[in-house]
Amino acid sequence: MEQFKKLGLCEHVLKVISAKKFTEPSEIQKKTIPLVMEGKDVIAGSATGSGKTLAFGAGMIKNVVKGKGLQGLILTPTRELAEQVSCALAEFAYHKGLEITAVYGGVSMFHQTKKLVYADIVVATPGRLLDHMQHNSIDLSKVDYLVLDEADRMWDMGFKEDVGKIVKACPQNRQTLLFSATISGDLADFAGKYMKSPVEVQVENYVDASKLKQIYYDVQDNGKFSLLVHLLKNEDAHLVMIFCNTRRNVDFVVKNLALNGVNAQAIHGGMEQNKRTRVLKGFDNAKVNILVCTDVAARGLDIQGVSHIYNYDLPKDHKDYIHRIGRTARAGAKGIAVNILASRDYDSFGNIQRHNTKLVIKRIDTPRYEKIFVKFDAPKGRGFHGRATRGGRDSKGPGRDSSSPRRSKPDSRSRQQRGERNTASRSSRHENLRAGKRSSSKNGFRGGGRNTAQRRDRH
Repeated sequence: MEQFKKLGLCEHVLKVISAKKFTEPSEIQKKTIPLVMEGKDVIAGSATGSGKTLAFGAGMIKNVVKGKGLQGLILTPTRELAEQVSCALAEFAYHKGLEITAVYGGVSMFHQTKKLVYADIVVATPGRLLDHMQHNSIDLSKVDYLVLDEADRMWDMGFKEDVGKIVKACPQNRQTLLFSATISGDLADFAGKYMKSPVEVQVENYVDASKLKQIYYDVQDNGKFSLLVHLLKNEDAHLVMIFCNTRRNVDFVVKNLALNGVNAQAIHGGMEQNKRTRVLKGFDNAKVNILVCTDVAARGLDIQGVSHIYNYDLPKDHKDYIHRIGRTARAGAKGIAVNILASRDYDSFGNIQRHNTKLVIKRIDTPRYEKIFVKFDAPKGRGFHGRATRGGRDSKGPGRDSSSPRRSKPDSRSRQQRGERNTASRSSRHENLRAGKRSSSKNGFRGGGRNTAQRRDRH
């Protein structure tokens, strides 16, 4: 507690910290809070789970006066992060009684408008905040503290112009704090335009290599889902997150896991907000221990106790890989990141290895697994149908890709020819994967790989 007191935190926050039995400030808190308390603008390179909510919230809670209007504004890229940040701030501000309101899309503006009348601090997504500004249901004229949380993600999601409009509506005489996992040129330009002599703070990479084990399996195109089911049923896991690149693949995986006796929940941007919130609460409380998601859940959410990360689809952006695996191996606990590669993932996997040279991702021999009968939604008017995948190392060729919800073109070669080609290319393919390089073929890790990847990545 003494170390927290030395940072200049107010008594209201110290009471909460004592009750939570926090013993030592995190690195980002040690470096940032003193600067925030001095009133300086700060650019902080920090990731989820590093304790940044307290880092940017401590000064706000100390100086905001209850009942004097909206004085603190925090912008976040996603609805889930807005809800999480507002809940965390409400905990820290409990003894001061500040009114903290989350504002995001997918829910009623009417109820938000009623809460905004009494709000001292607002945590908002840019799109919904602009809606309130257009309806004159929010007053930004008294904002003294502006925070951009996960700023790089907001830029990636196309919120740059929206954020600019919001910042211009706030008073110029304010304190601005920018928190981001990476600082791009666009963010640097923003800082030069809207921040006053900001102090830059950087903390160590949040992926603890000593606690996080990273592995990959190289499977035939029709073996992805079968292997996933095998691993889920045979691993001793606490909380599991399975990442897919598209909403369609998320729904496909959840539906077929259920058909094979594995209970999982989906979360992606196509779901209603109330359902997304219920799913996350159930996962955070370990009521359901498997969450299948898109990258909407990879950033911002601080979920404790995740032991396994599965990349069912490899992300195209190497930074997204870091954010995904950063969900596990936290607070001194061990974790494992499992990558299931098929031909459509080779380009992405090579990109990840080239840009993250310090990562050690070990290849593991694919175990024998049972073939799984998968079902996927057929084109309209054709009903619901499925295909069986072949399992294990004794499979005789790629066959049809039944590990993702798509239809593939028939292969005119014989099954024997396909099997011969697969066997001949396997050893060189593994060498390329280990080295993180492309094969000599211009088409990726194996002949014809790029065309296949491009077609399948659309699903």
